[in-house]
Amino acid sequence: MSGVKDYSNSSVSANREKIEHHVREILKLIGEDVEREGLLDTPARVTRMYEEIFAGYEVDPRDVLGVTFDEKHEELVIVKDIVYYSQCEHHMAPFFGKAHIGYIPSGKIAGLSKLARLVEAITRRLQVQERITSQIADILEEVLQPHGVMVVVQGEHLCMCSRGVKKPGSKTITSAVRGEFRTSPALRSEFLSLIKE
Repeated sequence: MSGVKDYSNSSVSANREKIEHHVREILKLIGEDVEREGLLDTPARVTRMYEEIFAGYEVDPRDVLGVTFDEKHEELVIVKDIVYYSQCEHHMAPFFGKAHIGYIPSGKIAGLSKLARLVEAITRRLQVQERITSQIADILEEVLQPHGVMVVVQGEHLCMCSRGVKKPGSKTITSAVRGEFRTSPALRSEFLSLIKE
């Protein structure tokens, strides 16, 4: 989680022994020998990984935006190429990609790093890409009350690339538009052209 506060999931920590037990049982059920050298520490490793990748459950995404600043700037603000990693709630398989966020302040702005923290808080849990996209837009709209918000999320889903239809390299793109972005094709076009640069 480079550059972003390192949260961890205390529920996982509190249930470490139970999670390790269940991981061990799953390994047995798929036909593995849990006593072989390569798997001896796997249940503990998986549990430590869960503490990190599910850290979003410990954070209220609204709080992540923290202190906002009064600022007269009412032109487009964009933070693009925010890398995220998440877990598909349907298969518990990873998906990852980039989020691009744009908003038009109405007198209140957030620190730019807070937008990356918001993405992190929302993606570090079991998710679907469509919900991630909407949640980012909805929380920005709620907390900052901007004139408009637009969010585009790109993702590569291992549940689609490595199993099922097995289409590696395919990307999913989702968007959410709020406020002035909803009513202004020119504004949407400006945002889309700027995130492509």
